[in-house]
Amino acid sequence: MQQNNSIKTLLIVDDSRVSRMMIRTFVLAKHPQWIIIDAASGNEALEIVDRDTPNYCTMDINIPGLISTDAAEQILVKYPGIRIAIFSANIQQSHQTRAAALGARFVAKPITEKTVAQALDFFESKA
Repeated sequence: MQQNNSIKTLLIVDDSRVSRMMIRTFVLAKHPQWIIIDAASGNEALEIVDRDTPNYCTMDINIPGLISTDAAEQILVKYPGIRIAIFSANIQQSHQTRAAALGARFVAKPITEKTVAQALDFFESKA
C-alpha cells in the first residue's frame, strides 16, 4: 500500500524564477521528500517529461514556446497518469474550461501558500 508521504516528483513549469521558487518552497514545506524539477518553457517541459516523467506538474498558463494548455494536452496524451495544475492570473472562463476539459485543475494566481495547497489537494485527491 502506497503512503501519502511517499516520494513523488513534481515538475514546475513557469518562466518566472521567483514563481518557481515560491511553488518549490510551499511544496517542500508540506512534502520535504518530494523531488522537484523546474522548466521555464512548454518545450522544455515536454523534454523533461519524456526524460524524467513526474507524478505531478504545475504550469503557468503563459509560458514561452507552447502555452501550458497545449503542452498539458501533449503531456496527457502520452502520460495520462500525470496530474497537472495550471496557474494563471488570467481567470477567463475559456482558460478554465480548457484546463477542465484536459482533466487539469485551474488555479488562480497569485502564487501563495493557499493556491499551492489547492494544487496539492488536487494532486492528492486523485492519488
